[in-house]
Amino acid sequence: MSLALLCPGQGAQHPAMFDYSAGAPAAEAVLAAAAQVLGADPRALAGADARYDNAVAQPLVCAAALANAAALLPHLPPPALLLGYSIGELAAHALGGGMDASACLALARRRAQRMDAASRKGDGLIAVQGLLRDAAETLCAQTGLHIAIVNGDDHLVLGGHADALAQGERQARAQRARVTRLPVAVAAHTPLLASAAQAFAADLRAAPLAAPHAALLAGIDGHRIGDRDDAIGALSAQLATTLDWAGTLRQAAERGARVFLELGPGGALARIARALLPQCQARSVEEFGSLAAAAAWARQAQQRMQ
Repeated sequence: MSLALLCPGQGAQHPAMFDYSAGAPAAEAVLAAAAQVLGADPRALAGADARYDNAVAQPLVCAAALANAAALLPHLPPPALLLGYSIGELAAHALGGGMDASACLALARRRAQRMDAASRKGDGLIAVQGLLRDAAETLCAQTGLHIAIVNGDDHLVLGGHADALAQGERQARAQRARVTRLPVAVAAHTPLLASAAQAFAADLRAAPLAAPHAALLAGIDGHRIGDRDDAIGALSAQLATTLDWAGTLRQAAERGARVFLELGPGGALARIARALLPQCQARSVEEFGSLAAAAAWARQAQQRMQ
């Protein structure tokens, strides 16, 4: 076991996010499905300001990961594990055979709509680097923020309402932490989205979703998804539950993953994996000039790590 594919979350959308898979017939089928869901060409939306709106961003991110995977998979060693960060976990289920691209993209849009409906204006997320979890938990107790994602021992994402975010930013900076406001307008992965999680669970139960055929780890705690009920539970719970992404990556390494390839858009997951797992190799497809170069690296890296 060696290769793990990483499906990213939203935030790194950019106008060229579909360029890597351009012209690949299997990728074009994904883009056609995305156009049906979004009501517009996803390549045009990737260059529009609307690419950061949740109901656009989440299907776009899934479409990019699935399009790149469709073009890449014939040239890669069989992936041993699939992992998805936030909305990326939905794309991972499609890669794992739990549903087709059309169902995935429709669910991505519905997920975003559920999250928007449960949110207030000004809700959002901040990335905080330089605070250990105990200090972050104290900050959350003082400000009303919640830990949304654990990306490392001192690399966390916090979520909450506008006033709590502003207070949390000030307090974290006063403790010499690095704080970045993320381009996400919901307090994802916090109890503030409990109603969205409940509603999305019903959407998942009504969808043509099956248990994945491939090994897929849940982002909330790194467990391997079992049956359909487990998939529904993990995909819905993550809307209102802290993601333990660091723990999920470590679990992947414990299960034998040594090479991590992030499908894009962006490269944050590969950077996190390199920081957490120095014994492994991790890259994003967007670090290469082409998908062919990314596939060649993955093959060579797997040979080196065996």
